[in-house]
Amino acid sequence: MIKGIILLVVFTVIALIVGKLVSKLKLPSILGWLLTGMVIGPHALNWMNSSIMDAEWFHIFSNVAEVLVGILIGTELILEELKKSGKQIITICFFEGMTAFIFVTIAFLIFADIPISIALVFGAIALATAPAPSLSIVKEYNAKGPVSKTLIPLAALDDVLALFVFFLVIGVVSGTMTGEKVNIISILMMIILPLAIGAVTGIIVAKILQNKVHKNVTVFAGIAESETLNKEKSKLEILLKLTLLIVVTVIIGRYVNDNILSINLLLSGISFSAIIANMVGQERLHEIMEVINPIIGIALVIMVIDLGAPLDYNLIFGAGILTAIYIISRGGGKILGAYTGGKLSKADDKVCKYLGLSLLPHSGVSLIFTGIAVTTLAPFVPEYAAMIQGTIAAAAVINEIIAVFLAKQAFKMAGEIKVDKDSNAEPVSN
Repeated sequence: MIKGIILLVVFTVIALIVGKLVSKLKLPSILGWLLTGMVIGPHALNWMNSSIMDAEWFHIFSNVAEVLVGILIGTELILEELKKSGKQIITICFFEGMTAFIFVTIAFLIFADIPISIALVFGAIALATAPAPSLSIVKEYNAKGPVSKTLIPLAALDDVLALFVFFLVIGVVSGTMTGEKVNIISILMMIILPLAIGAVTGIIVAKILQNKVHKNVTVFAGIAESETLNKEKSKLEILLKLTLLIVVTVIIGRYVNDNILSINLLLSGISFSAIIANMVGQERLHEIMEVINPIIGIALVIMVIDLGAPLDYNLIFGAGILTAIYIISRGGGKILGAYTGGKLSKADDKVCKYLGLSLLPHSGVSLIFTGIAVTTLAPFVPEYAAMIQGTIAAAAVINEIIAVFLAKQAFKMAGEIKVDKDSNAEPVSN
């Protein structure tokens, strides 16, 4: 375990260095992190092999990273703001998700000549968006504007929609093969339970952190030193209390996942920070996020390395027509759906034009859904299970590289990445 943790630290440092080198080429650092994961993964150097990725401690680290990335999303879910734009975000989310689902399903029915049940599984997998890649670009370039402002809360709703539709489709498809009925309650609980876990621990930490640590105000010499010490004490207190409650959230989530129902801890992180954001006030929230942002940055790197490691670059050379159908139809569905939803909800013109490009990454989610689909279908239709596995695996490698680049271009075209007038280069965030 100790050796594995040391190796993970080394891999993270390598990814950060590669990310810096990639950023010198005016590309997002996340591409460097993703490539690092692919190179050190089992399909290349095999440094990050199955003995590490299957280890219990690694799953715990991954769960903590999921919660931390969820925290980044949840802080944007301020009720006062959502009252103004909530209907708009829900409309865009529904259209971008369901249009991708419909486009991919129809494309596979027309061009792949497969049963409608299998085409629906492809469509359900395609619906999801992985938030980490686009969020890392927002964070790296300090992107600010209507597109990035819409993307962050949309990422939360997109996960909920994707989980519901995917498990509903898998339930219906497996039910037609086994004769079992779809359990809607279980599907809803997969969404409600993680949100409830995060909400409960979020309320506790919000109550604890609601009041600031009192500063010693003095008119004597040494006031600056006294205030500095108190600020450091306050930051340490925030960090310790947040860490404790995040660990508690992960422990409860893992217990539920292992003994009751499979859940997504990203949702727990979202509700955890959404509760805090709405209880403590903007000024206090800024103080809290200032403390935890560096840790969230590391969690993003670990999460992307974890996304990249299972990807087999050899699949790029063996990708066939099904992979092309999947990537093109999904991309078209996301872009057209976001545009349509934006127009119907009267969103900013930049949101209509460019949001869809930021929704293309989805490798981590797609691979998880694919694993579930393959396990479910293999006993009944092994040939289609193999088709799904091969197609999505190849698409994950190709799509993720293209999608990260296009996501950056979306923010750039929307004018949300500032350009240095002297060098024409995009500066990274502070």
